[in-house]
Amino acid sequence: MGPALRVIALFCLCAFVPPSLTAQTQNNSDEVQQLRELVMNLQSRVVVLEQQNRQLQVGSTPSGSTGPQTAAALASATASLRSADSAPPQQAAAVNPAPANASAALLPGTLPGGATLNYFLDGYYEYNFNNPVGRVNDLRAYDVLSNTFSLNQADFIFDLDPDVAARRRYGFRVDLQFGQATETLQGNPANEPRPDIYRNIFQAYGSYVLPVGHGLQVDMGKWASSLGIEGNYAKDQMNYTRSWYFYFLPFYHEGLRTNYKLNDKVAVNYWLVNGANQSEPTNGYKDELFGLSIQPAKSLSWTINYYNGQEHPNTVLASNCTVPVQPELCETPINPAPNGKLHIFDSYATWSATSKLTLAGEGDYVIQREWATTAPGESSAPQHVDGGAAYAQYQLTPRAAIAARTEYLSDRNGLFSNESQALKEVTATYKYNFADGFDAFLEFRHDWTNIPYFVTNNPASSTNHQDTATMGFVWWYGGKQGSW
Repeated sequence: MGPALRVIALFCLCAFVPPSLTAQTQNNSDEVQQLRELVMNLQSRVVVLEQQNRQLQVGSTPSGSTGPQTAAALASATASLRSADSAPPQQAAAVNPAPANASAALLPGTLPGGATLNYFLDGYYEYNFNNPVGRVNDLRAYDVLSNTFSLNQADFIFDLDPDVAARRRYGFRVDLQFGQATETLQGNPANEPRPDIYRNIFQAYGSYVLPVGHGLQVDMGKWASSLGIEGNYAKDQMNYTRSWYFYFLPFYHEGLRTNYKLNDKVAVNYWLVNGANQSEPTNGYKDELFGLSIQPAKSLSWTINYYNGQEHPNTVLASNCTVPVQPELCETPINPAPNGKLHIFDSYATWSATSKLTLAGEGDYVIQREWATTAPGESSAPQHVDGGAAYAQYQLTPRAAIAARTEYLSDRNGLFSNESQALKEVTATYKYNFADGFDAFLEFRHDWTNIPYFVTNNPASSTNHQDTATMGFVWWYGGKQGSW
């Protein structure tokens, strides 16, 4: 009896059950239902088998033998039918059962529509050989404590990039941050009137790509500053500790920024923001950035930025407001208010010299005055910071790399460190990738200057150098590719 006739006979058997059998199966309706589903499943498989058999007859070779593709299809269908015939009803009920995925992701990384969820954890242990009072490292951005197991930051990132090809011109991103780094980023009430409101929001901005030329992207909200070559997430850095320029230059801005690609090699940027490290401003002046990004070759990128701002507050907190206001927004004006400007000239480049060797460099010149004028034709004494940093990284193996950084920062009139001095440092880093999403850093750093500046275990006796040894551990997971 052929497969089709067997199925028909079995179907008839189920459809015309004798009364006595019906009475026996009334208490076992689940089994009957499973049998009916099995019959329907076998019937659909027979239909597929007959179609493939007809295709086999049409596509046979001149000698009457079947072609390799149709024969394989017939064998596969027959095997599937036999498997379903002998399988328990619960298994045979599924025509195309989904295979179990033993390596299913424990945390979601990609969402429908292209959005990604990303998770980041950064911790370290560092020892300062000066044994400073309070175990506080001088002039460090994120590695702020010595002889302490520290949680630098824990982050959660939601990212949906615009995708014009998919007809989605909008996108948005939110970075939530917790740990020591949040205090470094937004822990200064003198610079941020209400830092607690925004403390854990490292980035939060929406994007839209206007149909202008190659696309004009406009972002509104709060974002990490692109002044300086180094960034927030250690997994994307050559060294674990950050440079002085990372600590000195702005961490973030809030306002409006635009990016327009002139072609595949050149893009221009313009920002209009509240200020440097100011989610809420301390005055009514709007800072500006003019930027140029150049990539003349795949292995070379170059960024040039000019930033103009006015960072001096024109009000102070007061407690005598007679009308209802938001908390901590009762203010009284400073008259006259300092009106001196901040100018930042920042440039950096990265070159992949070979498949294993990467070189990078940064140069900065910063000048700020408290007063634009003190009398006709005069201005207050400026404060300067100038110098730069050089980087090199060599990939020893697919998992291991060594990196070095050297840095010079001339701080005239104490714009960065509150002292006039010439700061220098060298850093050597060994980085090992244990697995995709887990990096370890082993680093030694030597800082020195031309005056006794760095704290020791004796508060009355400073020294001109600071040596630290660091172990950093970084875990990350998520769907976002490349640098975060």
